[in-house]
Amino acid sequence: MSSLKSFWAALPSEGRWLLSTVAVSTLGRGLVLPFTLIYLHEVRGFGLALSGGLMALIAASAFVVTGPSGALTDRYGARVVMLGGQCAMLLGTVLLAFATTPAAAAVALLLLGINFGASWPAFSSLIATVTEGEVRQQYFGVNFALTNLGLGVGGVVGGLFADVDRPGTFTGIYLVDAACGLIPLALLLGPLRHLHGRVLHPPRDLDAGLAPGYRTIVRSRPVRWLTLLTFVATFIGYGQYEAGLPGFARQSAGLSTEVIGVAFALNTFVIVALQFSVMGRIRGRRRTRVLMVMAGVWAVAWLALGAGALAPSSTVAIAGMMAFGLVFGLGETLLQPTLPAINNDLAADYLRGRYNALNAGAVQAATVAGPVVSGVLLEQGAGLVLIVMMVLGCGLIAVVAKVLERHLPAEANGRPAPVPEAARAA
Repeated sequence: MSSLKSFWAALPSEGRWLLSTVAVSTLGRGLVLPFTLIYLHEVRGFGLALSGGLMALIAASAFVVTGPSGALTDRYGARVVMLGGQCAMLLGTVLLAFATTPAAAAVALLLLGINFGASWPAFSSLIATVTEGEVRQQYFGVNFALTNLGLGVGGVVGGLFADVDRPGTFTGIYLVDAACGLIPLALLLGPLRHLHGRVLHPPRDLDAGLAPGYRTIVRSRPVRWLTLLTFVATFIGYGQYEAGLPGFARQSAGLSTEVIGVAFALNTFVIVALQFSVMGRIRGRRRTRVLMVMAGVWAVAWLALGAGALAPSSTVAIAGMMAFGLVFGLGETLLQPTLPAINNDLAADYLRGRYNALNAGAVQAATVAGPVVSGVLLEQGAGLVLIVMMVLGCGLIAVVAKVLERHLPAEANGRPAPVPEAARAA
């Protein structure tokens, strides 16, 4: 509790405003996030293949707009881009609540994807604008815990309220989601209206005669290794959440949907319960070393899950699934405070939007590739091959983190900057 008080005291007022609405806005998202495919297929009567294709529009449109959104964030400011993304979210959610045709649903889901692609890099940039150093690392961790809390509670409430035999219940939860989205919109138009989040006079690229852009960023070796690390970590982790993890649990481990749901709930509980404690333990440590530990924790989680294939539908399989939810969640508490902090401490202020957009693009690409790979393997009955791939991927995370460590400045890696020899002598 004392660490929470000290963190809150160290936050500027803008940071407190941003953080105070996270749980509420994600509560609305949690109401509908687990049920969109069910809504499209069972309530609106779209075919399962069509519903899946419509869902893919979210990731596709987010991926397309992420790069331009990063450039717009650097040029016009994170607040302006977030306002645009939030408006797209409101329109898309309301439209989806009443969508009775595939065309209307497609437009709604495209708008939701535009929001994700625009808001992700902009919001990360806005966080970095109002925080720095250790407080920035803590902020990303607390934001992640509150996001999980909102999504978890929202999912439970949505599950209790939504009923496929009463389409109006789904319309209701989508309208509540839209109402929750009004809160950050009001915040950006009110208390944070002065927080533009941009550098007014960025330096020029003398070779090209233009302001530095993505070409300047990708020339950096730390950025290339960090982007690879982000892609692999997301592929191994969140890229498997919607397909690989539940698919293996059902097909190879023979587990019920109830067991899978409990494991997901345990995952959320661990994140919310342990995030602050974990942040206290990793404070002042090299972030790359924290990521190496995370890779080991995730490997244990995947091995525990894989044990279920040796005795499907057994107590061993159930215990392995529960252990996965708990242990994987512990790894997430190590990942979320560190990776975004490395990215934003590495970024120059005038390129922060592009840095965050590049990082978000790696995440989105991995969340598209992850289900494709796991789907192919599971369709071939190669569930254990998937587990082996995930464990080897954890090893790759550790290797890439070690290489990245050699190229990172000390401050970006969570360590004090080295004192020059002359200063030490003085």
